[in-house]
Amino acid sequence: MAARSPILLPGASAAQRKQRADLLAAEVALKEQREKVAELRRGLPLDTPVETDYVFKEGPADLSFNAAEQMFETRLSALFAPGKDSLILIHFMFGVAAENPCPMCTMWADGYDAVAEHVSQHANLVLVAKAEIGKLRAFASARGWNRLRLLSAQDNSFNADFGMEDDFGQWPGVSVFRKGADGRVYHFYTCSAPIGPDYARGIDLFSPVWHLLDLLPEGRGDWFPSLRYG
Repeated sequence: MAARSPILLPGASAAQRKQRADLLAAEVALKEQREKVAELRRGLPLDTPVETDYVFKEGPADLSFNAAEQMFETRLSALFAPGKDSLILIHFMFGVAAENPCPMCTMWADGYDAVAEHVSQHANLVLVAKAEIGKLRAFASARGWNRLRLLSAQDNSFNADFGMEDDFGQWPGVSVFRKGADGRVYHFYTCSAPIGPDYARGIDLFSPVWHLLDLLPEGRGDWFPSLRYG
């Protein structure tokens, strides 16, 4: 299929036409670079087994059931449904002592909950926080999340082992795991918001909010999400 020309109104100036053509070329190049990055990621060797079968706390899918006696333990190896050997795990920035989670992580999670049903056609999807499971579930219920599988890593070293916890607190990120033919769980990929020197946009691709704001003449500016507006 031939590439479409930039969409412009009939009265567009010569400068607008020139710059829009340059922008289209850059957009096509960016699309090709994204596809190259995805290809490089898919080529990562699947040769790093996870030696610890971490134990998480979780509860019933219905968040209205939130009594302590209804919570139970789930191992990392049990997060793979039959026929689904890949796992996407969201590292959610919500510490044990924190009253509320990170607003930006919450914005990301709002989006994850909305698309969880689609993603789950291909892979297992869970969200992990350090916060106590009851606190995490209460926040999720108030937020209206009803599709995300929620896990607490309060009683294990999972977050720290995967670089999402240090002396400064919790960090946001995404990890991917794969269950091999040998039944073992392998670590495939982890990324966090800090992705380079002074660059904290490493997982911006996972939220459409930033991309919509980047379409505006004023761009995203220094705006930061809030837990509540108005």
